[in-house]
Amino acid sequence: METLPPVMLGAMTLISFLSAWLIHKPLERRLVRSAGATVQPRRQFLLDYALVLMAGMVVTLLNYGLYQIPIDHGVRFFIGYVASGFFISLDMALARERQLIQQALREETVLPPPERLYSMTRRFFGVALGTVLLVVTVISLVISRDLSWLSTIGRDAISISVAMEAVVYELVFIMVVLLIMVINLIWSYAGNLRLLFETETGILENVTRGDLSRLVPVATHDEFGAIAGYTNNMIQGLRHRFQLISALNMAEEVQQNLLPQNPPEIPGLELAGTSLYCDRVGGDYYDYVELTGHRLGVVVTDASGHGVGSALHMTTARAFLRFGIRDYTGPARLISEVNRMLTRDSYETGRFTTLFFLEIHPAEKSLRWVRAGHDPALLYDPAADTFETLSGEGMALGVMADFEFREYERRGWPPDAVVFIGTDGIHETRNAAGEMFGNERLRAVIREHGAEPAEAVRDAIIVATEAFRGDTPQEDDLTLVVVRLG
Repeated sequence: METLPPVMLGAMTLISFLSAWLIHKPLERRLVRSAGATVQPRRQFLLDYALVLMAGMVVTLLNYGLYQIPIDHGVRFFIGYVASGFFISLDMALARERQLIQQALREETVLPPPERLYSMTRRFFGVALGTVLLVVTVISLVISRDLSWLSTIGRDAISISVAMEAVVYELVFIMVVLLIMVINLIWSYAGNLRLLFETETGILENVTRGDLSRLVPVATHDEFGAIAGYTNNMIQGLRHRFQLISALNMAEEVQQNLLPQNPPEIPGLELAGTSLYCDRVGGDYYDYVELTGHRLGVVVTDASGHGVGSALHMTTARAFLRFGIRDYTGPARLISEVNRMLTRDSYETGRFTTLFFLEIHPAEKSLRWVRAGHDPALLYDPAADTFETLSGEGMALGVMADFEFREYERRGWPPDAVVFIGTDGIHETRNAAGEMFGNERLRAVIREHGAEPAEAVRDAIIVATEAFRGDTPQEDDLTLVVVRLG
């Protein structure tokens, strides 16, 4: 290179880069932009690096062929192209990646997590290793050339001083150029990382505030792309969960509206009931039905299981019960008809519903009831301090369509008697030791508060079961109705 004028060398270098630039655009459109977004940066690097190396090779061959530049000098010149092309190509690839990230942000491109992960740490290690090797190679070649040149100069102090000063300036210049290239590369790389990081953290901050309207754009095949993909899966899962919660809230509201808001006011009767579900909705249900002849029907049901499925089954049973009340003639016929319709709709599901239906005739002081696989009701006499079970035979609803239910009757009741109808969730309530609340504790609570109003008896039972359960989660729905008979 020493025999080639610097102006000529610079002109040839400039011409080689201009030639590469002229064919760069069409090749970029054909080979880079037509590819998938996640592989474009890699193709951009390979294309630009290949063009720079090709330009360096052409210049090296022209110098050798036209100016008889020694081949070892040409190789050193080509290594300069290798080093500069490496930094230029990486910068162009990072710029391409940055454009794709910004495009993904504008278009909100959402892709699944990358199946093949191009590790960011491995890529960073490769870039760092290549940078170190190229810098060391370039500096070693410069020092080697300078040492060879120093061996040819004069031995006087002035010549050595001038030569040493020239060598230092050359080394400083080359190191500054290399340092600028490295800093530019780091700046570009950091800019891309900052863009990805700010995008993902911004959307995650929105998620913490409950805003699930945006997903993270997926624009890379590295760890950020994988994190973005899994974050999107999480956001979509949260969206689905919120939809379920919204649906459950609506179902809960609907089911609560199906329960009596206030008991009917009937002379000689006090009524109090409640349903407490272990989930948002449940399969327990109670109701008061005003019948002809100044009679009152009290119904308590318990659909198998709990949760949404049981709630739907309970709603179906309620609808059939309300429909059958229109032609009411007696408890047995009503429950038999409800059972026939419920079995027709739910037999294949394997679900069933237990039920206790009580007809109260205040004027005649009579009780008639049907027990469909449900726990017997209790009749407590405060004066005598005795309990009587209102039991009887009967199968759960939804099992056998043609089952004929039998009704039972009791004439008269003691003054201020208390009737309790509840589901098995009350006496099967468990504490931390696994012990059940049981019927004896239930009777003790009714006995203790038997002289109080129906609401007080109801509240006392609920308080007693909650105190017995403690911190143990509620495992089943609890429903009860308390009737004080005047």
